[in-house]
Amino acid sequence: MPTQTLSALYDRYDDAAAAVTKLEAAGVPHSDISLVSNKAETGVVGTGETADHAATGVGTGATLGTILGGGAGLLAGLGLMAIPGVGPVVAAGWIVATLTGAGIGAAAGGLTGSLTGAGVSETDAHAYAEGVRRGGSLLTVRADEVHAGVATRILEEHGAVDLDARAQGWEGEGWSSETAGKARGDTSTLIGSDAAAGSIARENDAVSTPVNGTDTRISSARRVRVYNHPV
Repeated sequence: MPTQTLSALYDRYDDAAAAVTKLEAAGVPHSDISLVSNKAETGVVGTGETADHAATGVGTGATLGTILGGGAGLLAGLGLMAIPGVGPVVAAGWIVATLTGAGIGAAAGGLTGSLTGAGVSETDAHAYAEGVRRGGSLLTVRADEVHAGVATRILEEHGAVDLDARAQGWEGEGWSSETAGKARGDTSTLIGSDAAAGSIARENDAVSTPVNGTDTRISSARRVRVYNHPV
């Protein structure tokens, strides 16, 4: 069954963390969830354990096991790392493996490259990286077609931002996705293009996914993006 990559950006870490908890309660394995959060920028403190991580400083106390989410749940596995052009973040999950490479503490490549490698369109990947740089929290989920509808609904109901509207605001300040990669110094190879690896949920299109056998129309395309995950 084809795997999809779902992504959503949040202004508040607590909203993203609440979505993670509900995803896991719905049966989504924490190995299929990834969270990259600029908590240091927002100043938000969540659970005591994640607060301890945030207080230790970039790259300290982090091990490959914690970064990848090994433990009771994804939030218990949060570790600190630095992403070039984005800054210090707390992160855990499957997409972080492509960021860390062989080392811990300093990401081997850029966030945009890791996202495009997971099927995210290049334009959206730059926007997500910018959102994290500005203090946001990015949540990505791998899901098959059966579970994608439930996961999309959970991501939507916890306050995912409208990525298009947010990017338009940044563009009014002089930011652009075309120049973001060069300014950020990404070293990862961007895979595909918007046409080849792009979102299957663009503009005002809605996502139609079976939920418990029912075809439920979820009007969340601008907030929760769904992409074909590369085989």
